[in-house]
Amino acid sequence: MTKVTCDLSISLDGFAAGHNQAEDRPFGDDGGDGWGSRLHAWFDDPAERQWQMDRLAETKAFIMGRNMFGPIRGEWDRPWNGWWGDNPPYHAPVFVLTHHARDPQPMEGGTTFHFVTGGVEAAFELAREAAGDGNISVHGGATTVNQYLAAGLIDELRLRIVPVTLGAGTRLFDGVPGLDLEQVESRAGNGFTHVTYRVN
Repeated sequence: MTKVTCDLSISLDGFAAGHNQAEDRPFGDDGGDGWGSRLHAWFDDPAERQWQMDRLAETKAFIMGRNMFGPIRGEWDRPWNGWWGDNPPYHAPVFVLTHHARDPQPMEGGTTFHFVTGGVEAAFELAREAAGDGNISVHGGATTVNQYLAAGLIDELRLRIVPVTLGAGTRLFDGVPGLDLEQVESRAGNGFTHVTYRVN
């Protein structure tokens, strides 16, 4: 049976990214330097990195917002195929929410980025069709996750909570009505705590 999940790293004050995103600073002002993201330092933990790769392998379709795909705003005025190089880690269809149409972008390893202008529900229907009985990940950023939480379309939140505060940025749960979350897993890592919640 299809499960709709979300994996997100957040600060103690709930931010998934800081302001001032740029091509060499994908997470903006998040306490790190360029690609040295404080929120994503967990990637240096081999056990957590393997856990994440295993979850990616279980997922048959992904949804992400335009800001997670890249720093370009407005019309597509230059080539940009995401932060992940020629072989992104998804190896499945990825549906990118955008207001600006663009042809699908196939990549190495089975990832194809599809650009959806019809909104969150249209992207969800396309992802559900692509996933079949497999899982769907609403992969970020926080603004996109919040829209899917508000629509009642996420089954499970997998949060890495990092002991840093940002004070500003894009915050998880902004604009989301009250939720009933059931904690189903918790474990401490090196510089983060991983908590999984079922959304009831």
